[in-house]
Amino acid sequence: MRSPRPLNVSVGQPLARSRKRCMNSAVARLSSVLALLMLTVPLAAGAQPAGKVHRIGILGDKASDANETLVWQTVRAGLQERGWNEGVNIRIEYRWIEGNTARLPELAADLVRLKPEVIVTRGSLFTGALKAATSSIPIVFVGHADPVGTGHVASLARPGGNITGNAVLQTELGPKGLEFLHAVVPAAARIAVLWHPGTPSAVPGLKALEEPARLLRLQLQPVGARTASELEGAFATMARGSAQAVLVFATPPIIMARQRLAELALAHRLPTMFQGRTFVEAGGLMSYYPNHEDTYRHATVFVDKILRGAKPADLPVEQVTKFDLIINLKTAKALGLTIPASVLGRADRVIE
Repeated sequence: MRSPRPLNVSVGQPLARSRKRCMNSAVARLSSVLALLMLTVPLAAGAQPAGKVHRIGILGDKASDANETLVWQTVRAGLQERGWNEGVNIRIEYRWIEGNTARLPELAADLVRLKPEVIVTRGSLFTGALKAATSSIPIVFVGHADPVGTGHVASLARPGGNITGNAVLQTELGPKGLEFLHAVVPAAARIAVLWHPGTPSAVPGLKALEEPARLLRLQLQPVGARTASELEGAFATMARGSAQAVLVFATPPIIMARQRLAELALAHRLPTMFQGRTFVEAGGLMSYYPNHEDTYRHATVFVDKILRGAKPADLPVEQVTKFDLIINLKTAKALGLTIPASVLGRADRVIE
């Protein structure tokens, strides 16, 4: 049996080598853990680096409205799916016109003064106000009914300026809605078209109805209404013009009044084609329009790309291609209507 080594310099060297081997092993283990973390972090969907907080502006209608709440909740959820979280790497500035379209220029200018990196908004009415306020801050619209016809973009493929987003073209939507309305009430020869005169996309939308109406041998009666308070007068005008059915162009001020619209249509016994599920849920007869949530959520693709450095001019406007036909059979019964099997069979949703 060997006697222990005396504690001298010769013993210190083996101990140092042992400590060094331990340290090297620990460093190796730590490096392996760090390498694993580096591989794992990018797997988190759309994970963003910590640091800069990006500012986003939102210009909307009425904060307390259920449909408006749905719009921006869906947009926030879409941003989260792409790694953008309020209070972490984005800050959202909201401005609401609260149903008063006269406030659009003021609130658009207010948002622009904050210099956000991108502003998200609704259709042509809101986009037009923002376009007048800035030619440099990127603007992303949700569900614009005619971005080219209004001059908000140069073309769908090459927007060319600071504006892009999702398009739900009124020039295609209106004629299809007119076709469904005619199929449900083929005896109706005079169709009223309720529109908002301040909405830029409404004018080309009305123009696009002329040829389909001629082919279907229908007379159109455009009736304008800017606010909910003008709706009773609008329906009185329809009655004087002997309207037998109504096609409604959706725009935020009209969307806000959807409950009153459904009530007035029923009171005047007018079958009505709306543009949006919420109108039918409020008691309207029919709607032909894209799924709201899909449209709103997809708009965040543009926001994500812009926050990562893309230019709106390089992001083609995308057209929504899937539309839902929704029918309220309770309202049909109240109007004394039988929905033809050919139309009912095409419905994506039926409310009974």
